[in-house]
Amino acid sequence: MSEHRRKPPQSPGDGRAAARRGAQQQPPPPGGRRAAGPPRPQPHGTGSGQGHGPRQGMGQPPRQGAGAGTGGRASTGGRARGAEPPYEGRAAARRAAQSSQKGGRRRPATGAQGGRGGGQPPKKRIVDYPRWGRDGWRRWMPSWKLVSGLCLFFFGSLVAVAGVGYAMVGIPNENDAAKSQNNVYYWANGDRMVATGTGANRQNVGLADIPKAMQNAVISAENKSFETDSGVDPMGVARALFNMAKGGQAQGGSTITQQYVKNTFLSQDQTVTRKFKELFISIKVGTKLDKDEILQGYLNTSYYGRSAYGIQAAAQTYYGVDASKLTPSQCAFLAALLKGPTYYDPAGATSIDTAATPESNRKNSEYRWKWILGEMYKDGKLNKDEYTEAVKKYPMPQGLKATKGMTGQISYLVDTAQNYVLAHSDISRAELDRGGYEIRTTFDKKKVDALQNAVKKVEKDNIKPKQRKLDKYVQFGAASVKPNDGAIVALYGGAGFENNHFTNNADTKGVPVGSTWKPFVLAAAMEYGTYRSDGEGISPLSKYNGNDHIKIKNNDGTYVLKKDNTAFFQENESPTPWGYITLRKAMEQSINTPFVQLGMDVGMEKVADVAEKTGILKASMAGRNASFALGTSTPSAIRMADAYATFAASGKHVDPYSVVSVKKNGADVPGFDKPKVTRVMPAEVADNVSDVLENVIQNGTGFRAKELGRKAAGKTGTTDSNKSAWFVGYTQQLSTSVAMFRENPKTHGLMSMNGTAGVESIHGGDIPTEIWTAYMKGAVTGPDTGFPDAPKIGDIHDGEGAPSPSPSVTATPSETATTKPTPTISQPQAPPTPTESGECKPWWECQDAGGGANDGGTSDGGTGGTPSTSPSSSATGRGSGGNGNGGLLGSGGNGG
Repeated sequence: MSEHRRKPPQSPGDGRAAARRGAQQQPPPPGGRRAAGPPRPQPHGTGSGQGHGPRQGMGQPPRQGAGAGTGGRASTGGRARGAEPPYEGRAAARRAAQSSQKGGRRRPATGAQGGRGGGQPPKKRIVDYPRWGRDGWRRWMPSWKLVSGLCLFFFGSLVAVAGVGYAMVGIPNENDAAKSQNNVYYWANGDRMVATGTGANRQNVGLADIPKAMQNAVISAENKSFETDSGVDPMGVARALFNMAKGGQAQGGSTITQQYVKNTFLSQDQTVTRKFKELFISIKVGTKLDKDEILQGYLNTSYYGRSAYGIQAAAQTYYGVDASKLTPSQCAFLAALLKGPTYYDPAGATSIDTAATPESNRKNSEYRWKWILGEMYKDGKLNKDEYTEAVKKYPMPQGLKATKGMTGQISYLVDTAQNYVLAHSDISRAELDRGGYEIRTTFDKKKVDALQNAVKKVEKDNIKPKQRKLDKYVQFGAASVKPNDGAIVALYGGAGFENNHFTNNADTKGVPVGSTWKPFVLAAAMEYGTYRSDGEGISPLSKYNGNDHIKIKNNDGTYVLKKDNTAFFQENESPTPWGYITLRKAMEQSINTPFVQLGMDVGMEKVADVAEKTGILKASMAGRNASFALGTSTPSAIRMADAYATFAASGKHVDPYSVVSVKKNGADVPGFDKPKVTRVMPAEVADNVSDVLENVIQNGTGFRAKELGRKAAGKTGTTDSNKSAWFVGYTQQLSTSVAMFRENPKTHGLMSMNGTAGVESIHGGDIPTEIWTAYMKGAVTGPDTGFPDAPKIGDIHDGEGAPSPSPSVTATPSETATTKPTPTISQPQAPPTPTESGECKPWWECQDAGGGANDGGTSDGGTGGTPSTSPSSSATGRGSGGNGNGGLLGSGGNGG
């Protein structure tokens, strides 16, 4: 055989037989893994990593397998084999296997290709998180490179955003803020009523025309570091942003620069976006404008109340002088207003907040005025002599003045509509004052004119302040509401802003309503019954003791006591011995004693509940003592008209409203949907109340209303010492209330009307009923449908000791028709002759001696003291006009 075909020599360790013997001698490690040792022989000559097996030598490429070959890797676990160590026997293999399993894991290889954790690492990531090659918590711990990179990215983004924002915003101009628009008000039929706003009440002035004292006052009070700070308070901004983000109330800027920027924003949306924009503008203003320009802009754009924007308008509004003429004391006063004119204007702002009374506002204003002057002195802005002179006397501003177009009843209509808008939307007072709103109201021009004409005519005929001193300070308030709808169609608020009468008497508080409260007592008795009727309603034909000067009983039979523990006596207007009379008759003649005892039997809380359901505000109700049944409460004329509208609508109530819609830039502002109609009283109860009140007009104290010539229902009311007189009445189409009272606008306390109009005393059945009748004649149109028939209701219940009801008593319009008195108020009417039994049964109810017998009246016709069974009934607001109603002159129901 030729030499080139001879097989190459083989070493003893080569060949298949040798490989097989080596494999058979080495047992597998625990867990089925083969221990390290000589490689398995590979078919086709891939061999043990030498790279020159017989098949390879024949030109075949090596195959990947168990052996690495030249430059290859081990296939098991990705371990790099390289040259295998020599076989050391089974014991060595076993020790190696046990060593690799200590600690529950196999020690990773550390070859050039393995990396920590074994295996080949993935493709390199931009952000190595979770971290490669780390175990346990270290895998989730970010590296310092990652943390620092993220911080740099975050702060870099902030800088970029701030730079863009700073570049995009412009510096505001105080003249832009002066471009506020008028608000336009419309009548119910869509005709334009009035355009009013702040555009005409703002005039910018230069800093040279603003006294140094005014500049120093706002700096000392608002921003002491103004002259040196950067214009932005980062902590203040952070607080405002955080508060808005969590849904809290928005906060204003804390520096003068920020407040100036806020003032010039025509959009006052309280959003985080607007706050950021405001921040950027403040920063730019602080760097681009000097302090004098910022201060001038702030003083020219700030709101000082009374629709006055800017220091020039404020100086003219409060003191009637140009800004340059203001004294240091006046400057401190105006600077105090910047805290919030609603609570610092001595004129008060009760139409916005009942807590902002003239008394409380004067106290707030005077305190802050004095504090500002003290701060100016401490800051070296005033020397000792200047401070002493400025603080000597409080600079009381002049009274309110009417603005253009705000005359007659228009001023009160706009006032009512504004308050409704503020209460039913997110519009702020400042936004409303900036204007641009179209407000459609419920007011009917013809009815408003008719109501004003009725008041003026009756007032001219009867009230002559130039001739009679007691006719001075007489005022009227009235309102008219649609039953089943709630729309306020007309109101009378007073003599007009142009006559320095700025209180809206239609929405006034503090005037007790007197006996016009009795229908709520009767309604509660018919709906809930008394403590003796087991929850069953009682009939209007139930009888109660109508005598004068009787003691009132609690539900346990004991007598109501005064604070001094003596018996409480209830008075009527006259000592007429009515005896036991029906509630219907007691309402007709406005007799007090039956309704006081009835209220105690029903429970005054239930009476209050009925009144509240019909629309009377809880805040206007007096304490729940015995006199509560006779009208010590002080709801407004609007609320009384609305409450009686519930009777007219057979127990259905709608909250009164004065605004139908509001638009801004052509878009509807939400919040002005029409109030819903709800049933608050059984129809049979309301219809029986209407039947009883219809009898009051036909045969009782409201007889003057018969001149209307229509079926109508109503009730008169008069309070202690004639401090107020009311008439509230209705047809099915319209419910109207009229109030009359005397009040000195400087003292804000009700005064007696005894002797007013040349008569001994004024009753609700006199002037108020005349005004009501004159107005309703022109305001009520359409068919005279009358009221639904009143069904029989409840059982006839008799007060303790009352005689059995006569079988002949029926639900006729009146037990006995009374003769119509002469329709004049020049002479007081004599009480009608009683038609019921004049006997006093039982005898102890008619005693006129004993505990408290000499306490039947006080100097002002009171009850001889407030009963101690419940909290005091002191009226709030306009003084104590109805305190202790129920005295000699009748507690709210002294004959109407």
